[in-house]
Formats: sequence, C-alpha cells, structure tokens
Amino acid sequence: MTGMSDTHAPPDADRRRALKPVICYDPATLPDPGLVALRAARADARKTAEITVPPREGRCFDVPRGHFFRITSIEGPQVGDLNLWSAADPNERFFSGKTRALHGTHLTAGDRMWSSLPALRPMATVIRDTLEWYGIDADGGGVHDVIGTRCDPYTHHLLSGGKDYHHCCHTNLTRALMAHLDLPRQQAEPLVHDVLNVFMLTGFTRDTGQYFMKASPVRPGDFIEFFAEIDLIGGLSACPGGDCGDQHSSDKARCHPLLVEIFAPNSAPSGWSSPVPNGHSWD
Repeated sequence: MTGMSDTHAPPDADRRRALKPVICYDPATLPDPGLVALRAARADARKTAEITVPPREGRCFDVPRGHFFRITSIEGPQVGDLNLWSAADPNERFFSGKTRALHGTHLTAGDRMWSSLPALRPMATVIRDTLEWYGIDADGGGVHDVIGTRCDPYTHHLLSGGKDYHHCCHTNLTRALMAHLDLPRQQAEPLVHDVLNVFMLTGFTRDTGQYFMKASPVRPGDFIEFFAEIDLIGGLSACPGGDCGDQHSSDKARCHPLLVEIFAPNSAPSGWSSPVPNGHSWD
C-alpha cells in the first residue's frame, strides 16, 4: 500500500489484526478430479500433434475432450502465458480469479482450471508438474501463478511514457486467436483473458503486498501436463520476459521457445465424463 494515512490505529488494533484467517472455499468440498484414473489413462496415450511456440510469439492449438496436453521448456528457462477457451463457445473461457479462490495462488497436480460464469466447470486438470517440488519459498513465491495478469501493451504504454511494444503476451495471444479462428482483432481481443502463468515464479511482497517475479526455476525438460475436461482451444505465449528474472515487455531478456504436445488415450479414464455447465438455476 502507498500513501500517507490520516487515521490513527484504534486501541483494539492488535486484537483485530490477531483474528484467525478463514479459508473461503474448503477444497475438500470440490469434486474429486480423479487423478489416479487420469494418470492411468495417460500412461499408454499416443502423441497426435505438437506445436512449437517461438520466443516472443503466441500460438493456438486444439485439444479434444478426454485428451492430454503438455507444455515443456525445451531450450532454456522460459515462462508462458496460457489461455483456454471452450471450442464450442469461446465466450466460455478460463476464469483465473475463481480458480485462485478455489485452489490458491499457484497451481500444481490435482488442481483444475475453471471456466467463466455461468458455466463454471472444469476446463482442464493438472495431472503432472515437474516443478511441484518448488512449493512456496521464503519470499512467498511459487510457480504457475493465477495471481498476475498477462503483460499487455496498454500497461506498457502507460508506464513507459507512451512507448509501444508489440510482443506482449496479450498481443501474442490476440494475434494467435485471430489466426486460429480467422477473426478480426476487434472480435478476438475481447476474448483474451487473464492467464495461467506457466513456469512463472511470483508472489506478493510481505510488507507492501506488491506483485513480484523472480527468475523461474524451470529448466529444459521440465513440463506441466493437463487433461482436457471439455473440447478446448488453447493459446500459449512465450513471454518476452524469458524466465522473468529481470523484466518483461522488452527485447532485452533472453527468450526461448516452448513446446506443446497433444496426446490421445486408448480409452477414456475410468469413471470420467465430460463436465456439463454449472447447474445453478435462477428459478
């Protein structure tokens, strides 16, 4: 927080601060993702496609429901910004804020990416994460965050005194979706949304509560893998910040490509069915 306060702490300030936190959403009440069955189905799945996302660019890809997709660091430390849309209706998209509220600030195996209201259903489930070992560090930082937004040219223009940069993740994702769905920018750009920051190491400072980043621990061969709960369009930007250890939205960072692979199982996971939109009724 910044600025000076005109108020003084009340006599019971310490008592108010000492109140115990209450978890808003008990994770035990969430539907079981069936991780054991998903991993069993993945064991003999065959690769059907792969897409290389060049540095400082974005690409879209299709993942049928019941299939798996993996994002891998292949040449050097690199973070990526991931968007997901329902292939049936791209207006249903990944809801990072609700995902954060349900699972926490950073995702790992067993967590899910939830879709926007009113559908609010699982879009993808994380089944493997080679960086799960990192956990939460002494600064409060973790990997694969749902707390930051994608870097965008509008914020860059605002903070740089009017300079333009054309390879922000928002820009990359917009261009990728334009090409994938053959849409003009005016239709594609509003569909781009807050992301899962794949491989990015982030947190909030303890003293000021500011969003921070540190150099990602990702190394070539590290990956995060997902199960597609519904028919998906994925969008991935290889962030212009590289490992985000210094800055982003510039051409100064050393950047690397990311690999996306799609896998088809021989049979559907035991007990799995594709989730339907949320059953809430206004009646």
